[in-house]
Amino acid sequence: MAANTVPENDCLQRFHALDTLLYRHRELWQLRPFHYRVLPWSTTHPTLAAALQRLTDAQLTALEAAPLERLQWMRPWLGEATARLAQLCALPRLPARDLAVPARLDTGIPGRKWQQITAFAARMPDTDQQVLEWCAGKGHLGRLLATSDRRPVTSVERDPELCRAGRQLAARWAASVEFCEMDVRCAHAGALLPRGGHVVALHACGDLHTTLLQHWTHSECARLSLSPCCYDAIAQHAYQPLSRPGAASELRLSRTDLQLTQQETVTGSCGTRRKRQRELWWRLAFDEWQRTARASDSYLPLPSLPTAVLRGSFSEFLRYAAALKHLPAPDTVSEQQWLEQGAQRRRLLRRIELVTHVFQRPLEVWLALDRALLLQENGADVRLGTFCDYQLTPRNLLIDARRPGYA
Repeated sequence: MAANTVPENDCLQRFHALDTLLYRHRELWQLRPFHYRVLPWSTTHPTLAAALQRLTDAQLTALEAAPLERLQWMRPWLGEATARLAQLCALPRLPARDLAVPARLDTGIPGRKWQQITAFAARMPDTDQQVLEWCAGKGHLGRLLATSDRRPVTSVERDPELCRAGRQLAARWAASVEFCEMDVRCAHAGALLPRGGHVVALHACGDLHTTLLQHWTHSECARLSLSPCCYDAIAQHAYQPLSRPGAASELRLSRTDLQLTQQETVTGSCGTRRKRQRELWWRLAFDEWQRTARASDSYLPLPSLPTAVLRGSFSEFLRYAAALKHLPAPDTVSEQQWLEQGAQRRRLLRRIELVTHVFQRPLEVWLALDRALLLQENGADVRLGTFCDYQLTPRNLLIDARRPGYA
C-alpha cells in the first residue's frame, strides 16, 4: 500500500488526514463570500487572485462543472494537498443488490428523486428486519422497502398532511406501512427504534439526523443507514462535534461554515437554475444599493424570500427587501446602475466560490466521518461510502452501521 493511501474502512485515519488539511488551508475556505467586494486573497495569495481575475467566464463555467478539474486548477496554491484531498474524498461505492420494484410504484415521484430512493434502498440488506423510516415525508422509501422486501415499516413524520398522503399511497399498494405523526426531535422519539430492527433516513437534515444518531447509540436497534443532509440546520450557532476526535480537532466551525456543504448543486431544471441565478444577482444588486443607502460598507443579509417577489421587476424586489430591513426605499430606482453593479459582484462571487468550493466535499466528508466515528465509539461496525453518482445528487454519502452479531 502506498504511503499516502488510506484504507477504505479506516475512518479515524481518514478523519485525521482531512482535519489537518482543512485546518491548514482554512483561510481559503472559512470565509463568507457574499461579504466581499474584492477578492479576499489579494494580499495573502496575490498570484491566486491574479489567476482568478484572468479566468474568462467560459473557463470559469467549465471549472464550476468539474470538481476534480477545479481541484487540479488549485494545485499551484495547494501543492501536495491537491492529490491528498482527492484521495481522501474518493469514497467507495457501497455494493448494491437487485430490488423487486413493483411497476408504477414511482407514479407521482420526480424521476431524479425516485432514482435516489431506489439507489439508497438497493444498499439496504435483504432481511426481514422491521424498518423505521426517519423523517419519512410521504414514505416513498419505506413503501419501496415494504413492497420489494415484504418488510414491516413504520414511517415517522411530523407533517400531518404528508402522513395522510403517505397512508393513502401505502393503502393503494397494500404495503405494510404504518405512519406515526411525531416530531423526531422530541425526547421520546427514540422509543420508536425497533429492537433488532433497522432505521433508515434518506437526506435527513441537521439536528434531525444527529438526534437519530444519539437515539441509536442508546437503543437496541440493530442497524442504521443514514444519508445526512443540510449540516447547517442546527439550533446552535457553532458546530458541536459528535466524536472524540472531532471534539479534539482545532477546527472551529460556525453554522455559516457548515453552509458550504450545501452550496454546490447539480440538480434542478434549467428554469429552476435560472431562477436561482436571478435571485442571486438581485440579492447582490440590493447589497450594493443598501451599502450606499446606509452609508455603511457592510453586508446586510436577507432572509428567504417568497417566489412571487422574483416575478416582478427589480425595483419591486428592492422595495420589498428594503422594507424587510426597515430601510427607506427611493420612489424611483436606477435599475440599470444597480443591476450592473450586481452583475459585477456576481462575477466576483463566482471566482471566490471557485476556491471555497474546492473544500466543499472535504468538509462534507469530515462531517460524515465525525458521525461515523461516534457510531464506532459506541461499538458499531461502520461503512462510509456513496450510494449513487454525484451527478444524481451531490448529497450521495451513506453511513451504514450495524451492531456486531447482526447481518
